[in-house]
Amino acid sequence: MRRISRITVAGAATASLALALAACGGTSTSSSSSSDSKDDKGLAIAYDVGGKGDQSFNDAAFAGLELAKKEFKYETADIEPTDGETDADKQQRLESLAKQGYDPIVGVGYAYAAAVKGAAEKFPDVTFGIVDDSTIEAKNVADLVFSEEEASYLAGVAAAESTESNVVGFIGGVDNPLIHKFQAGFEQGVKDTNPKAKVLSQYLTQTAEEGGFSSPDKGKTAAEGQIENKADVVYAAAGLSGQGVIEAAAANKVWAIGVDSDQYRQEALAKYKDSILTSAMKDVAKAVYNLAKSVEDGKPETGIVRGDLKSGEVSLSDSNPKFADDTELQGALKTAKEKIISGEIKVKSS
Repeated sequence: MRRISRITVAGAATASLALALAACGGTSTSSSSSSDSKDDKGLAIAYDVGGKGDQSFNDAAFAGLELAKKEFKYETADIEPTDGETDADKQQRLESLAKQGYDPIVGVGYAYAAAVKGAAEKFPDVTFGIVDDSTIEAKNVADLVFSEEEASYLAGVAAAESTESNVVGFIGGVDNPLIHKFQAGFEQGVKDTNPKAKVLSQYLTQTAEEGGFSSPDKGKTAAEGQIENKADVVYAAAGLSGQGVIEAAAANKVWAIGVDSDQYRQEALAKYKDSILTSAMKDVAKAVYNLAKSVEDGKPETGIVRGDLKSGEVSLSDSNPKFADDTELQGALKTAKEKIISGEIKVKSS
């Protein structure tokens, strides 16, 4: 199905716009056509801290972009963040994409809230999306949010069933309300499953600017500390920093639980995969693709669009055979999932 043109801004992309876009961060584009027509431009995404290659959150968004590009045969763009950028920088990036004719445009991560809000006001005929933020009320914005606490609860069940020391760990990248959801669900899942188990929880930084989501060395150091304190399962909700957690787990022959993407299947983590028990996933790829499809179909998603266990957009991966073939563990997870979906278990989000 070809795109339905919904963009009323005038003029084709110019060299000055391209320079402005480059100044706001690296970009890559791909197209099935050499035409510069706006009708041949579709989904664009602007990455969160850590950028493409984090094997987690941003890479999941890129997978959604790739799927949309393949199906809709249009040009796409994906833009890297820059160090020390401001909300104004982010907004300029989104506005540059809108002026060039991309639609929809997705800010990957709650840090784009102010930028998406500002850009959406200036370009009311362009659909914007933001992942992990539910605060923007605009007719042309889709807030793509997830019940991360539900998948984290299941991760807690898996950790509680797998620990031999009765000590497990949680490492959050940044101390903020979003990551509190991961912690709360995980701790509740552990305690409901094994009341004797102790959960060691810590955060790498107070702000994203300090590198909590982008510093594997910080993740590795934190995990090593928890492992020294007898944690034999460590769950990280820390973006790129989680790679260090997984590395530490593998070096010390304990379990790691990944996040956002199926980290067992990530090529960059292949040498550590036997230590990745499972991953608490949220289907950012599907959310990003669905937004692109809704625009392609002429019925853009808007408002809060939530993914949860019931919709299948949060889940645990079962790529590791040791996890998938553990019948006792799988039984416990099946029971917990059913109780969450039915409402019998109310999962905390803070």
